[in-house]
Amino acid sequence: MTTRADIADYIKDQAALIERELERSVPAEWNMPAALREAMQYSLMAGGKRLRPILVLAAAEALGGRPEDALPVALAVEMIHTYSLIHDDLPAMDNDDFRRGKPTNHKVFGEAMAILAGDALLTHAFYSVVQAARKSGVPGDTIADIVEELSRLSGAPGMVGGQAADMEGEQGVTRLEELEYIHLHKTSDLIVFSVKAGGRIAGASREQLAALERFGTCIGLAFQIQDDILDLVGDETKLGKPVQSDVKQQKVTYPYFIGIEASQAKVEELTREAREAITTAGFPSPERLLQLADYLMKRDH
Repeated sequence: MTTRADIADYIKDQAALIERELERSVPAEWNMPAALREAMQYSLMAGGKRLRPILVLAAAEALGGRPEDALPVALAVEMIHTYSLIHDDLPAMDNDDFRRGKPTNHKVFGEAMAILAGDALLTHAFYSVVQAARKSGVPGDTIADIVEELSRLSGAPGMVGGQAADMEGEQGVTRLEELEYIHLHKTSDLIVFSVKAGGRIAGASREQLAALERFGTCIGLAFQIQDDILDLVGDETKLGKPVQSDVKQQKVTYPYFIGIEASQAKVEELTREAREAITTAGFPSPERLLQLADYLMKRDH
């Protein structure tokens, strides 16, 4: 039986691999202003769970694919995630001073350079996706499907739309359905992309892609509800950011609507649904995805 320590070691090893590749993901020979390169690297290498790229690799593995073929796409999704954090932290958005225990990008480099660093990481992500074809021979049709889905799920009908709804929600979210829309798009959509992209590179069938989409949707929503819970009861030293920030900003969360115990039960229910989607889809090696689902349900940061 795989223990929590085993999956923790897997996450640690995969995160280390991803960070090594991220560090050299912006070609040294590219001519750009030094401050822009520094600002990009500052946030890209600031640590974090590396959940989304790990899910790309684990999904490829679950379907018998080669994780190394999926690595350029794994890097791309982390670039998208990082750009979104840089922009979310800006004064015009969430106005945060710290991210992952370090001053936010705009606090170090100024607002204008932070915006440009985010822009650069967003566009560089699509360059990275194409490298899966250049380096590993992933078919062009598969790359086109991945680019199309990344554009959609990270864009206006996806993550960006979720952030816009979150900003509008600051005027007053009054229904749980409105909050769920924000969570599904701001958080789940990029996780859905991650597992489906890994699946595509491993040659997933339509049915297997549907299972991965269900898995990603459930895990993404559970992940965000757990974030809501940890903002109330988490350990600030483990989280790397102040707790009670949602309360201070008067942001409506799952615990606000249904309470902490019901929120914890919802996380468990969503994790069960995610596991069921995978276990009934006939994946040859689903173990890592299942272990990641359980690990995330019990995380404390």
